[in-house]
Amino acid sequence: MSTDTPPLASTGTTAAVIVTHQRVELLRASLEVVAAQTHPVDWIIVVDNGAETQVRDLVAEVAGERGIYLPSRTNLGGAGGFAYGFLHALALGADAIWCADDDGRPADEKVLETLYRVAEDRGLHEVSPTVCNIDDPARLAFPLRQGLTWHRRVDELEGEFLESYASLFNGALISARAMEIIGVPDYRLFIRGDEVEYHRRLSRSGLQYGTCLTTFYLHPDGSDEFKPILGGKMHAQYPDGEFKRYFTYRNRGYLISQPGNRKLALQEVGRFAWFFLVQRRDVKGFREWLKLHRAGRNEDFRRP
Repeated sequence: MSTDTPPLASTGTTAAVIVTHQRVELLRASLEVVAAQTHPVDWIIVVDNGAETQVRDLVAEVAGERGIYLPSRTNLGGAGGFAYGFLHALALGADAIWCADDDGRPADEKVLETLYRVAEDRGLHEVSPTVCNIDDPARLAFPLRQGLTWHRRVDELEGEFLESYASLFNGALISARAMEIIGVPDYRLFIRGDEVEYHRRLSRSGLQYGTCLTTFYLHPDGSDEFKPILGGKMHAQYPDGEFKRYFTYRNRGYLISQPGNRKLALQEVGRFAWFFLVQRRDVKGFREWLKLHRAGRNEDFRRP
């Protein structure tokens, strides 16, 4: 599939969208770096899933006239929060949307400038920074694969750009014209898997995208969730806590049933059968995984 959609351009307007839920002190660190970017951010939109007065006041303090506070008395989750923020940015007339969250932040004030430069040089519709561990920036926050090799450290990465890979809600810059094609995140997913589903749409769109390996977004470490199996050749995701596992596995079942992912279904069952039955010897865990996976395939989006 190809597209004649115009790529990102640094001459356009930019809206930053940050989703938060009851983490006002963490949000301050994110807001301050976003507001200080050398490339101007025209609007700083904060979607507050907790509708807290402290968040409203913080947005006014840090972002000033550029700040837009969107409280929600319903917890929309990450998926709904970004959908709400993206649509508001589009309604304002933003030419591009820059994503952030409350527990992560751009590594420095030049991240947005670098993303625009790379996007213009390569004709990209979306570009992401590399996501690093906020407590140890030499390590990646999530395992990243180049070819057949999984990396966990920044110095293991090769080159300056990784084509057709993106961490979409952690510092990603997306053109408004691209959103005409890929839409906004799916509120039904709430949390977990919403970013992967959005990436699926991007990968099928014919748009040009990738990750800049020379600029960084800092995020709490998530690599511990990805448990190596078969000598590290593959991974199985096992989040801490039943709540996170519920949404991770239910939403993953939905994702695997979608066009572009169906060929992964047998591999998915094999990976988690090995992880639960062989590696963990957890028959009950595998049964629960199957139940949640089936619910996702059947588009059963009820919440616990």
